[in-house]
Amino acid sequence: MSSTARRTDDTAGPGEGARPARRQLRPTDVKRLNRDWRRRTTGRLGLLAESVTQPFNVGSILRSAAVFGVEHLWLAGNTTPPTHRNAAKTALGTERLVPWSHAGSPADAAAEIRAAGFRLVAVELTSDAVPLHDAPLDGDVCLAVGGEDHGVSPALLAAADAVAYIPQVGRVGSLNVAVATAVALAEVRRREWAGD
Repeated sequence: MSSTARRTDDTAGPGEGARPARRQLRPTDVKRLNRDWRRRTTGRLGLLAESVTQPFNVGSILRSAAVFGVEHLWLAGNTTPPTHRNAAKTALGTERLVPWSHAGSPADAAAEIRAAGFRLVAVELTSDAVPLHDAPLDGDVCLAVGGEDHGVSPALLAAADAVAYIPQVGRVGSLNVAVATAVALAEVRRREWAGD
């Protein structure tokens, strides 16, 4: 075998020792794995989506919220509701797993979030934003994301306890709101699980 050829089987080569064949987990194994991670998770996580109008983005956000155990999804502004046909199509049934409500204005949403005991951290590029990996994401935290075109509104930025941004090294100025939401939710849980 040449040094540039890739091994296509799961057997060990000469001198490599035996390696068990990899296989995808069966559905019952996945449930067991997810149950184990749920047991390790104690922090409460909320999410606020402000003026996210594209149904496919809302559906994708819902799916990520369900994956990372979001306790409640608040909608503000003109966010498309999860009941929209195309949002539900993208969410693939996860819309029934995440309780949600429309809180009205950003200020009303921030008040509801604080009353529920969450710290509100907006994900946005501002002059005082800190990198997501340095943001105050410990304890009970609610992330806030903004609409596709204008991001988080000035009113919501003023109401937030902190603002964080996702560091990027490419030549593109921003991520899609659904992708940014998934990255931020994953970072909250990663920090909790790693004990950071």
